[in-house]
Amino acid sequence: MDQLPMLSALQIRAERVLLRKARDGDREGLIELQTEPEVWAHIGGPRLRADAEQRLDAIGGPANATTAPGHFIIADKATDSLLGTFELKRRPIDYPGHVTDDGEELELGYLMLRRAWGAGLAFEAATAALRAAADELDDQPVLIATQSANERSLKLAGRLRFRPVATFEWFDVEQSLWLSSLHSFKA
Repeated sequence: MDQLPMLSALQIRAERVLLRKARDGDREGLIELQTEPEVWAHIGGPRLRADAEQRLDAIGGPANATTAPGHFIIADKATDSLLGTFELKRRPIDYPGHVTDDGEELELGYLMLRRAWGAGLAFEAATAALRAAADELDDQPVLIATQSANERSLKLAGRLRFRPVATFEWFDVEQSLWLSSLHSFKA
C-alpha cells in the first residue's frame, strides 16, 4: 500500500496550548508522562522511570519522540512547558477496530499529565490539530479507540462530536471505537 498523506504541520497554535515538536528540554516531562499511574490506568500501566529513560535514550533523546508526521508535544502556550503528547496517525491494519476494509484510517491519540486534566486542554489541542488536518487533507474517517472503562476519554470523544460505532476486545479488555469525519472539523 502506498503511504497515505499525513498532517505536515510542525506546529499548531490554539488559545492556551501549542502543539510542537519535542525538544531535549522535554525529557523530564516525557518521563513524568510515562510514569504517572493515573495517566496509564487504562493503557497497560505506567513504566518504571528507568524504562522511560531507556526508551528515550534508545530513540536518540527526547527531540526524536515526535519526528513522525502528526506527532506533537502539547505545551502550555504561555510557559512552553510540556502538558502532554498528541498524535494523529494511521491506525495499523493489523490492529483491531476499523471502519474501512483497507484500514489505515486516521486515529487520534493523546496523553495528558495528571495536573493538566479537567481544564479542557486535550479538547483544545485535538480540535486545533483536527482543524489543521481538515484544511490540509482530503475528507476521511478519523477514529478514537479507547478502553470502554476510560470514562474521561469517552467523554472527550463525545465532546469532539465523535460517535461510538463499535466495541471490540483487545488486550483482554473491551475497547470502544468512535468515528468522525475529518472535514467536520473544518473551521
